[in-house]
Amino acid sequence: MAKENTLRVAVAGCHRMLLRDLTHHNFAAAFRAISETEIVGVFDYGAETRAEFVTCWQDVWGDIPTFGNYEHMLKEIKPDILCIATRQTMHADQIEGAAAAGVRGILCDKPLATTLTEMDRIISACADIPLCFGLDRRWSLPYRHLRRDMSDLIGTITSLVAYGLPNTINHGCHWYDALLGLLGDPEPLWVSGLIDHGDSDDERRKLDPPARAQIGMDNGVVAYITMDGGKGPSFQITGKKGHLSILSDATHAHLCREDTYQSLSLPTDKDPWPTGPAMVRDLVQAIKTGGRTACDINHVRRATEIGFAIHHSSKQGGAKIALSDVDRSLRVESYPWGNE
Repeated sequence: MAKENTLRVAVAGCHRMLLRDLTHHNFAAAFRAISETEIVGVFDYGAETRAEFVTCWQDVWGDIPTFGNYEHMLKEIKPDILCIATRQTMHADQIEGAAAAGVRGILCDKPLATTLTEMDRIISACADIPLCFGLDRRWSLPYRHLRRDMSDLIGTITSLVAYGLPNTINHGCHWYDALLGLLGDPEPLWVSGLIDHGDSDDERRKLDPPARAQIGMDNGVVAYITMDGGKGPSFQITGKKGHLSILSDATHAHLCREDTYQSLSLPTDKDPWPTGPAMVRDLVQAIKTGGRTACDINHVRRATEIGFAIHHSSKQGGAKIALSDVDRSLRVESYPWGNE
């Protein structure tokens, strides 16, 4: 039974929450870190997975009710918060069902959907309830620091290059959201890009290959993104007062301005996955205040549309495609995830 004054959480898809470690995708550990929440029900198709989840967390939340039927869980548990960690092929139906059941907030793992039609359904369902989408860099201390100080460091931004794009949809949404945040969250208007299918036998690459692309913003800035570069996102940003290099996922940054070059001191996240609890805390605050989260439906829309626009553009030989004209039925299959 949930404690008084806590928000009741139901989890959909728990196969990456079977350890107590606070690591990426272990949202159970993230909810445990926030005292205002308590997991009170779990859906997963795997009976053994459900049992293993209960055993793992029994001393924290007791004998958590588990379900092999998602709709039955919503009806029986009536949660305040739904945490969705299933394959994105299931997200639209599950989020619409949760909204109809009266949940007060949704935390959803990435990627969002397999078509923009599915994305549109999700955004519509979350019009009146906060959505917290798991793009970590919205809550990451070094990225928050850089976004805050960007204007002071290099002035008005004129261009950005992002490196290391590993695929276009599954992880690509992290890259697009990070670059948009660094640019001050302009509205992307058009995309021109080419998918790189390569000659690899890698099945995951065949499902969701990387790409090189240009992204035009409503403020006139053009961002360039490429699969080239090392692992993890890096950025070269040019402004009217200087140049900023953000390397190895914001573990290092260097500023060049006039004839001076200096390394910047960035704050560090000391915990193993600090953005997980930060997401949960943000969602709790949004529910309590009637607000939205740091990565809500507008951020979700932009980060999702760009990836599908690159696919659409590539099918037309790299043509410049307005985001409003992207084929909303274009389907990009997801990686096998579990909970299928």
